[in-house]
Amino acid sequence: MSDLTEIWAVAIGSGLAVGVLGLLAGWTLRQRSLHWLLAVVGAVTTLTVLVAVQVISRRMLISDHDRSVVLIVTSAAAGVSLVVALVLSTALVRWSRALREDVRRVGAGETVVAAGRGPAEFRELSEELAAAHQRLADAREREHRLEESRRELVSWVSHDLRTPLAGIRVMAEALEDSIATDPARYHRQIRGEVDRMVQMVDDLFELSRIHAGQLVVEPQPIVVGDLVSEAIAAADPVARARRITLGGEVPHGLQVAADPAGLSRVLANLIVNGIRHTPADGTVHVTARPVDGGVELSVTDGCAGIPDEARERLFDVGYRGTSARTPDDPLQDVHTSRAGLGLAIVKGIVEAHHGRVAVENVGTTSAPAAGCRFRVLLPASA
Repeated sequence: MSDLTEIWAVAIGSGLAVGVLGLLAGWTLRQRSLHWLLAVVGAVTTLTVLVAVQVISRRMLISDHDRSVVLIVTSAAAGVSLVVALVLSTALVRWSRALREDVRRVGAGETVVAAGRGPAEFRELSEELAAAHQRLADAREREHRLEESRRELVSWVSHDLRTPLAGIRVMAEALEDSIATDPARYHRQIRGEVDRMVQMVDDLFELSRIHAGQLVVEPQPIVVGDLVSEAIAAADPVARARRITLGGEVPHGLQVAADPAGLSRVLANLIVNGIRHTPADGTVHVTARPVDGGVELSVTDGCAGIPDEARERLFDVGYRGTSARTPDDPLQDVHTSRAGLGLAIVKGIVEAHHGRVAVENVGTTSAPAAGCRFRVLLPASA
């Protein structure tokens, strides 16, 4: 056997012997702190070198003095390596405990900030925890808003149903007792109240279908100009009663693939909403234009602007932007009383078409917030 072969055999044998002992020690300490496992790795590395050097030096018949020198040098190197391993393992344990504390904060709903400490993997994990915390915070905020919207919806609907029912009961009793001075007018009022409640129930049913994911859209090519014309014509009597100018502008031949009934309802709700919140002698304008990847519909009114906190909740179920229980609009009827459901239905129908709906304030040089614009973006194919 050559000298090099013998050296290789001694080195590999020493390494295997120390490695087996290290694996046994690691298995024994497998449930202990990461600090001890990393210390075992450092000890195995240093002991492998130390044992191999000592065995080989004895096989080479080196003098006791030279062997002592080799032992001192390798022991010093082994000691330094072990100290470095212990320091690094302590730092890794500290970083892992910091991550464990971040995980606890995520579970407790406390604020978590991404920390730029430790190796790249630890920093990435810290950033992911901070992002997960933000997503959870957003989800909790959405859940809180939805719960608040449900409570408001129950409150509004119960009021909006109770009021007409009370009026119908009074008028029915007057007709039964033959004390109604104008029975025909009472019949018309009862019919109007019934129609308004039917519309409200239809809105609730439509909203329940949207939330249950049962709203099925059947896209087909639609001429946008015809759709806008029909929506304006349907809302024109309400606009005239409010002394509001209602108009529109659509490029000739513009088409979009959408569900006709659903898109008609979107336009009707947005137009009526604009009429309702525009003061007398104001203007509600409907436009459409092609954009990259689809068509944009917009309804601009003269509502004098919407506060930022209200814009964030405008499409929530049951949100009306006012705490008043009795509408202050004397022209409330079947077309304008929506119990805060109209815009929520708009959002549901648009999202069913894989589109987006948004609202923004618009103004002039004299009035920074003269009105608001609802923008509906529909893709080229739903």
